[in-house]
Amino acid sequence: MSDALSLPAAGAARRSSEAPMLPLTVRDLVLRFGETTVLDGLALDLGAIGCTMVMGPNGSGKSLLLKLLHGLIEPSAGRIDWGGHAPREVTRRQALVFQKPVLLRRSVAANLDFVLKARGKDAGRRAALLDHVGLAHKAAQPARLLSGGEAQRLALARALATDPEVLFLDEPTASLDPASVLAIERIVSDARARGVRIVFVTHDMGQARRMADDVVFLHRGRVAEHSPAPDFFPRPRCAAARDYLGGKIVV
Repeated sequence: MSDALSLPAAGAARRSSEAPMLPLTVRDLVLRFGETTVLDGLALDLGAIGCTMVMGPNGSGKSLLLKLLHGLIEPSAGRIDWGGHAPREVTRRQALVFQKPVLLRRSVAANLDFVLKARGKDAGRRAALLDHVGLAHKAAQPARLLSGGEAQRLALARALATDPEVLFLDEPTASLDPASVLAIERIVSDARARGVRIVFVTHDMGQARRMADDVVFLHRGRVAEHSPAPDFFPRPRCAAARDYLGGKIVV
């Protein structure tokens, strides 16, 4: 796997007329499904750089928050502001990688070619992207025959092919072996070093400690705590976060 990738810095490919997308401001965010409220009055501020880890117990709304921020679903109420833009106005300047990779029933190379062509990117970048994620030797193989870790690396390569300014990751290493987890963390860390803003949902405490610049802890559909990582892990302010880090069941 290559240690470096020749890609533009985050946002370098966008038109000069496009305003900066960050910081992010979320206020009074509500999401309801029928009579059930899953996010209730959520508020959040994210700056322009770094890796934010989103943590919390199951059912706290982590994955739904990513989809709202990315413009895949509409909130029931509240405001999401990306530097003066609504989420759907900036979706093409972002990328989202799901826990289970969604790949085309084509070769590994063709999966990347599809994205590069759709976004009007240089097809010659395919080789560098595959090398960067350690899949150059599997370019001709059907994507459906990849292992779980390889499939997730291909999903990351496709996301990076769009030159995103913001990369959303929804538990991309869940159920993967340690070597695959490390490989994906290296790819994400490289993207962060190039200026891509990372928003990463995880239940893996070790991963969060390794990668987080700050932590957003969700509980019962609200931001219970948002702190710099050096403050959050040794001394979280809210009781739910202390219990969560202590291995207790939080509901």
